[in-house]
Amino acid sequence: MTSLASGAKHGYALARDIERFAGVTLGPGTLYGAITALEEHGLIEPAGHDERRRPYRLTAAGRAELTTAVRSLGAIAAEGARRLGISLHAPNAGWAQ
Repeated sequence: MTSLASGAKHGYALARDIERFAGVTLGPGTLYGAITALEEHGLIEPAGHDERRRPYRLTAAGRAELTTAVRSLGAIAAEGARRLGISLHAPNAGWAQ
């Protein structure tokens, strides 16, 4: 859902974006299984389609759910950083590094 927060994307674009920001490579089964589950829960929806691609976008419920998750995880990360005595704002920090 984080990837879709910046706009609609089709499956391949989602996979590449997730790989870029999270350092995780998702196989097609994992990615499309997640897309199906998110769509069934009303958190994402198709955003039309072109010749071969089917882009998805966040629904209002998906945006609200992501907002709640990001705030919760941010609070947990901030507390962990405080206890470790580290900054969360290290230059070029990322999960894959």
